[in-house]
Parts: sequence; C-alpha cells; structure tokens
Amino acid sequence: MASCEGGEAGGHMTLTGQLGDVMKESAQLAVSWLRSNAQILGIDDGGRSIMSGTDIHLHFPAGAVGKDGPSAGVIIVTALVSLFTGKLVRSDLAMTGEITLRGLVLPVGGIKEKVLAAHRAGMRRVVLPRRNEPDARADLPAEVLKSMSIRFVDCLEDVLSEALDDGEIFGNDKIPSSKL
Repeated sequence: MASCEGGEAGGHMTLTGQLGDVMKESAQLAVSWLRSNAQILGIDDGGRSIMSGTDIHLHFPAGAVGKDGPSAGVIIVTALVSLFTGKLVRSDLAMTGEITLRGLVLPVGGIKEKVLAAHRAGMRRVVLPRRNEPDARADLPAEVLKSMSIRFVDCLEDVLSEALDDGEIFGNDKIPSSKL
C-alpha cells in the first residue's frame, strides 16, 4: 500500500510493516528509480517532479510473515507509478522481481511457489524476470502454464506496460537504452 502527501523540501519516505533490511533497500531503490525517471513517466511539472517535497508512505501488511526477500522491487515501483500517475494496476496480476538503479529486473527465488500461490488466488496474469524463465517452464505444471498468461520481462518499462490497465505509461517517450 502506498500513499503520499505534501511534505518538506526533498520529501521523506516512511516504511511500515515487518520489514527486514533487504526490503527497505528495495523500497529505496524503487523511489530512486522513480525520481530519476519522473520526466519520462510524466510525473514532472515543468521540470519539477511532483515527487519533490512529497512524503511517501509505503506499508507492507505483515499478516504472520515478516518481509525480507529481495523480490518486491517491481511491485514497489508499480505501486508508486500508479500512485503518482493515477493509472490503475490490473486486478488480475501477480508479479515478482528485484530491480537495479538502472531499471533492470533481476531474477528471484521461489518462482514455482509464487506462481502456484498466484494461481490459487485466482490471478490470471503473472510478470516474472526473464532470467527465471527456464525455472518457470521446467518447474510449473502444464495446466498452470496453460491457464495463466506469464510475461517474462527484462526491465521496468516492460513491467509497467504489463501491469497498468491501459498499458501506456511512456507514450512516445521510452526510457533511453543508455539509462538501462
């Protein structure tokens, strides 16, 4: 869950929930990537990002499980882009993957368990790191592969194109390959 409100110059990020250091780093990476791509994402107002001076609060509901794996970078970026652009995230989508400051999507562990859990929860679409494709194809039951649309991605541009309802976040301006 993400929210924002006007704050002091530079803004402040608050993270709540049962989080380990790795999850905190994922959130910091996501915010840094978003700030550096604000103009391309259309969240910049005449050269000044609407994120400037905005406090960001990210809450990770814990349930009974603490969050510490490096698998949430794509989810955090997607939530923040949705928050600042007003674009909705598809309701039938599950995703996993860690990110770099340049927006690359890195592979994660537990692909079989994550996709099976998404399938049981009724998700019809899944976004996974491309480098996890061999694991997914080898480990997932054929009926799961047939019943779900699984997209393998290399970068955050691909994630956002799959995740947002209209699929159009970048318009004609793509993130330059030099940024990746």
